[in-house]
Amino acid sequence: MFQTRRIIVLTFAAACAASGGFSRSDAAQATEQTPATTAPAPRSGADTRPYLLERVDDAAVVQVYADGFASLPLREKTLIYHLYEAALAGRDIYYDQRYAHNLAMRDIVEAVVSHPQGIEAPVIEELRRYTKLFWLNTGPYNNLTARKFVLKLTPSQLVSAMTQARKNGATFPVKPGESLEGLTKRHEPMFFDPHFDPIVTNKTPGEGKDLLQASANNLYQGVTMKDLEGFPEQYGLNSRVVKGPDGKVVEEPYRIGGRYSSQIAAIATHLEAAIPFAPPTMAEALRALVTFYRTGREEDRKAYDIAWVRDKNSPVDTINGFVEVYMDPRGTKGAWEALVYYVNEEKTRKIQMLAAHAQWFEDHMPWEPRFRKPEALGITARAIDVVVETGDSGPITPVGINLPNDQALREQYGSKSVSLFNVNEAYEESTPEGMRTEFSWTSEEADRAKRWGAFSQALTTEMHEVIGHGSGRMAEGVSSPHLLLKEQYSAIEESRADLVALYFLPDPKLVDLGLVAAADHDAIVSTAFEYYARNALVQLRRIREGTTIEEDHMRNRQMIVGWLIAHTSAVDVRRRDGKTYYVMVDPAAFREGAGRLLAEVQRIKAEGDYAAARRLFDTYGVHFDPALRDEVVSRVDALNLPSYTAVVMPRLTPRFDGGEIADVEMSYPLDLETQMLEYSSFARDADVLATPSAAR
Repeated sequence: MFQTRRIIVLTFAAACAASGGFSRSDAAQATEQTPATTAPAPRSGADTRPYLLERVDDAAVVQVYADGFASLPLREKTLIYHLYEAALAGRDIYYDQRYAHNLAMRDIVEAVVSHPQGIEAPVIEELRRYTKLFWLNTGPYNNLTARKFVLKLTPSQLVSAMTQARKNGATFPVKPGESLEGLTKRHEPMFFDPHFDPIVTNKTPGEGKDLLQASANNLYQGVTMKDLEGFPEQYGLNSRVVKGPDGKVVEEPYRIGGRYSSQIAAIATHLEAAIPFAPPTMAEALRALVTFYRTGREEDRKAYDIAWVRDKNSPVDTINGFVEVYMDPRGTKGAWEALVYYVNEEKTRKIQMLAAHAQWFEDHMPWEPRFRKPEALGITARAIDVVVETGDSGPITPVGINLPNDQALREQYGSKSVSLFNVNEAYEESTPEGMRTEFSWTSEEADRAKRWGAFSQALTTEMHEVIGHGSGRMAEGVSSPHLLLKEQYSAIEESRADLVALYFLPDPKLVDLGLVAAADHDAIVSTAFEYYARNALVQLRRIREGTTIEEDHMRNRQMIVGWLIAHTSAVDVRRRDGKTYYVMVDPAAFREGAGRLLAEVQRIKAEGDYAAARRLFDTYGVHFDPALRDEVVSRVDALNLPSYTAVVMPRLTPRFDGGEIADVEMSYPLDLETQMLEYSSFARDADVLATPSAAR
């Protein structure tokens, strides 16, 4: 999944900063809602349902709705329910991958916040704040900056809260004979010390420092980059690499009988339960996925990817496995994630039009002809409504996805792209007006953003996924670009996909295909280019510490705009009233520059030119002026604008008749804490989700 994510991505982050990605509903009204047990129906006219549920520090939490679910046939609902259970069954895998101490830390804070009676108000308030951020980011590291956040209490305050929670019936992950004081002491640096394991993924550790040793994630243990020189990895995507006390380096494959065996076995059980309800091509893919989960072998992973991409017409689909490599500073190990979704037929036409004409775009790419595919095979694209996202895809979610990531399989078998319609809808419905106006140079620019922002971002995201990630081929005799480009690979690939979208957005072909109206085309292009320039500035609000960008999609956007400022007349840097603005002034120069840069980025990927990739990002994509960042943060904070957004997903409850599922009901929790505690309970008791909230 080369996510526009986060543009999964434009990545999730892209979309958030872009059209705003954040909420505009009445926050006070939303946070005072009690959890819903039935779905609030959309009203005719303006959608008055709650989208923004709450703010947690600089994060916004929004509710995602899936309006078409109730009208699906029972067979599809039942299929979705079993896939939903499979998605929840693997959630703890990603928690453990992200940080070795995550699960114990989560058990501690969840035990306290779920047994709050008698705990001092300021203490439980801080514990709730920290726990919510922990849930949103799957651990104590900000999803976008990769930096650690800490619990703003003393260890003794935490012990007192735990003691009271235990009196209220809470249990804690203590070792035999261990006291709550001992448990707290053991986890004290993880909760309270910002300098202990400070960065989850560190791709710029500094001269002489090791990428793996400088990263706190749990993909490697005791291993350095030098240890891996010449090491024959059999399970590149799905293993942890460990160096033992004897100095021997070994792989711990993720599979049944290996690491995460119990979770993967549970996933496989739910996938097998889904197979009887799946169309034949999807059933074949699910069987292949179960086989891969049993063996962990590379050839079985490839067989699953091929079966999955060949299933082009099933109305329901899932992504479940070790997919994205953003968390690994080497760009090799896959983070576990799961999504379950159904096709939104009404919204699919536009994205399918891009896929149907992929060859035209391939033939007109501004890079060397040797890097063009002679046949753009097997590219499919659909708009979808998501039912659940877990692991690396939730609660912070992509807005678009293109898979598989394996370059050789993409060239031979094609790819599938999806645009997450209901996620985009939730972001747009919760967009604060200040995000559009504060960083616009003129009122006309702000008006364009209001009129065309959502449309232009949806279109560029779809182009990013379908004709961006789906395009191009490697140079003759070159393969495995992620191994050649190392820590630069993901940023290069996201840059390439963004640049494809930016280059073709002004092309008259979009009018010919009916994707935009001729009368509106110039305004849409200006809106998208203005947003892209603005966003490179506005995204600095997310990096409140340090002077480097670690997240690949943020690096990509900074690099592109920085390069355009340095090499074209497309973007001006202006100041007014002590404020800085990135102003797009020449759309033609913007497109021409995007084309030139795209040609070089494609060459870098196709030839595996690591030195050129590193030079490009070191020059334009990694470093920033902290004074400029401080200015942006001050402007954002003055308007109380969020830095990122996370989602609360729908809830499914089966209704049984004679031991068979007679219906599956969808409801909306409208509450982050309720959903996260329920998801954690599922890991301990799979029956919890089969019980309606009111009956528990």
